[in-house]
Amino acid sequence: MGEKARAVVEIFGDEYIMRGEATPEYMSMLANYIDKKMKQISARQSLLPVTKIAVLAALNIADELSKLQEDYDTLVKLMDDEKKDHKRPAGRNEKKQA
Repeated sequence: MGEKARAVVEIFGDEYIMRGEATPEYMSMLANYIDKKMKQISARQSLLPVTKIAVLAALNIADELSKLQEDYDTLVKLMDDEKKDHKRPAGRNEKKQA
């Protein structure tokens, strides 16, 4: 079994050690994204405790993911519909004229 990658990251002033299959650069990129989201929320709501800032950041990221998933699903459906249209025999989509 391969050794897991390791990255030391900072999120909202706290240091974390991450281990996983991803590269250290990828783990750092994720940590930077979370840190940025938490700082954006803190700038607007400076009196919130850190745990609430973290939960709000998680909700914002979950919202982004959900919207991207909807967009992806729509694109996949459009591509599938396009493939089906190209596979139909000629004349099937045409209406008869009187």
